Amino acid sequence: MATAPAAEVAAPKGGSKKKLIIILAAVLVLVLVGGAAALMLLKKKPVDEDSEDGTEQVEAAEPKAKPRSNQPPTFVPLDSFTVNLADKDVDRFAQIGVTLQVDDPKFADQIKAYMPAIRSNVLMVLSHKTASELLTREGKDQLAKEIMREAVRPMGIVLDDDEGSASAPRKKKKTARVESPVTQVLFSNFIVQ
Repeated sequence: MATAPAAEVAAPKGGSKKKLIIILAAVLVLVLVGGAAALMLLKKKPVDEDSEDGTEQVEAAEPKAKPRSNQPPTFVPLDSFTVNLADKDVDRFAQIGVTLQVDDPKFADQIKAYMPAIRSNVLMVLSHKTASELLTREGKDQLAKEIMREAVRPMGIVLDDDEGSASAPRKKKKTARVESPVTQVLFSNFIVQ
């Protein structure tokens, strides 16, 4: 009978350890959930103080994700291009105004130094286009990509051609590490006649 009470005493201790571990785990989960909720409320609170109607929340969050630097973008306007198009049936021309957007003002100065070579490259791209290619939205988007690629080429920056050539895989490996300093190509005027 001496062994029976010892077994009864040992069973409650094992059960109380399991209960203690379960209670501690539950408390730990509650602390983690409460801490995460408090963190979310504290992060939201400064944005809520800035705007009462919530419209500035979207505007405040968007610039943080978009720019690579704290400075506003720099715009480098190129002189308007007037070029004969590659249409074979009819003589057609285009007058196109282009502005390059860059994040770094130092790179904008570098673009200005290479301006004759950049203008020549853009003219070559434009002269190989037809009116039907330039009149569609997709054609304008493709033209912007080509201008972006050709605008940085004189400075030794090689971007993807977006064409399935044999040398493209080597270029992709090379340009995967390099981002274009020109973030956007903007058209200030676009006339095709």
